[in-house]
Amino acid sequence: MLKIENLNVYYGVIHALKDISIEVQEGEIISLIGANGAGKSSTLRAISSLAEVKSGTITYKGEDITKKKAELIPSMGLVQVPEGRKIFANLTVFENLELGAFTRKDKENLKGDYEMVFQKFPILRERQKQKAGTLSGGEQQMLAIGRALMSRPSMLLLDEPSMGLAPLIVQKIFDTIVEINKSGTTILLVEQNANMALSISNRAYILETGKIVKSGDAKELMNDPAVKAAYLGE
Repeated sequence: MLKIENLNVYYGVIHALKDISIEVQEGEIISLIGANGAGKSSTLRAISSLAEVKSGTITYKGEDITKKKAELIPSMGLVQVPEGRKIFANLTVFENLELGAFTRKDKENLKGDYEMVFQKFPILRERQKQKAGTLSGGEQQMLAIGRALMSRPSMLLLDEPSMGLAPLIVQKIFDTIVEINKSGTTILLVEQNANMALSISNRAYILETGKIVKSGDAKELMNDPAVKAAYLGE
C-alpha cells in the first residue's frame, strides 16, 4: 500500500533521513520508533509532501507521490494527524470536524460519519459547540483523530498521539487506534511510547539518527534485549 525506497531528506545541511526504506501492507499497523530527532516525524512529513525529498521514492497504492503537492495527498485517502494536534483553536469542535471532510464529494454521507466520530469519542458530542482551543490535551487529540476520520482515509499517519497525555487517556487513544484499524484503515504510527506502540503493531522499524537500524515483527522486537534496553526501559 505504501512503499518508501532509499529516501533522503535534508534540512539545510542536516541530513535528517538517510536512505530509509519502509513498506506498509494494507490492513497493517506499522510503528516507527526512536528517540527525539531520530527522523520519525520527518518520515511522515515526507510522505505528506510537507518535507522536501532530496532523493528516493514514495509510492502509495502504486502511484509515485514523491513530488505530489501536499494539498492533493488527503484526497488520495492518505491523511496525517500531526504532532501537537494542530487543531483550529478558534473554531468549534464541529467546525473542525467539518474541515476534515473538505475533500469529500459524498456530502450526503457526512451525517453518519459525524455520528461515527461521536460514538468513538462521546466527549466530542458534548463539546461540539465549544471552541476547540478550550479543550483539554486529550480531548484535542481525540478531535484531531476525529477530524482525520471525517475524510474517510484508507491510511492514517499518526504522529506522537500519546504526547503529553495522562496514562488513562493514552490507553483510550490506543484502544481507538486499534478499533480504527479493525474497521479497515491502515495505520503508520510514530510514537515515543515504544511499549504501547509495539503492543498494538504488526511490525515496526527503529530509527536512529535518520537511519533504520532494526525492523521486524513487533512482538519479536519487544523481546529483543537491545530493544528492551534502549526503548522499553528494561
